[in-house]
Amino acid sequence: MAPKAPIQAVQVFGRKKTATAVAHCKQGKGIIKVNGRPLEHLQPQTLRYKLHEPIYLLGKDRFAGVDIRIRVKGGGAIAQIYAIRQAISKSLVAYYQKYVDEASKNEIRDILVSYDRSLLVADPRRCEPKKFGGPGARARYQKSYR
Repeated sequence: MAPKAPIQAVQVFGRKKTATAVAHCKQGKGIIKVNGRPLEHLQPQTLRYKLHEPIYLLGKDRFAGVDIRIRVKGGGAIAQIYAIRQAISKSLVAYYQKYVDEASKNEIRDILVSYDRSLLVADPRRCEPKKFGGPGARARYQKSYR
């Protein structure tokens, strides 16, 4: 029996607030699925364009040779969408760096960063915790003298 060739695959993650999307990118036919569903079936409908941004920017030909499977959990619907788009972008860059060539990886990276830096770099902002003496993180209860 012939030894099996190792699978060419990379695993990266995208984050937004508390949502985390883990993308597994491997050689394939251009399939992109999120939690087992194609991108076209994801909700909310209005943000579907945001999901397709990396594909529109780079062209479908760059995604034709890879399959991307994404698991996403945590956060709300919008944070998940942003985490997914970051995972798609980062997985393609990582795949091209590892298995294709450095020049095409740099080209992809430059296109994505020039459009929107959040496609490759996570947003570090988090919700500030509530403190005592007020209804929120910074607001204080109204003061009364009588």
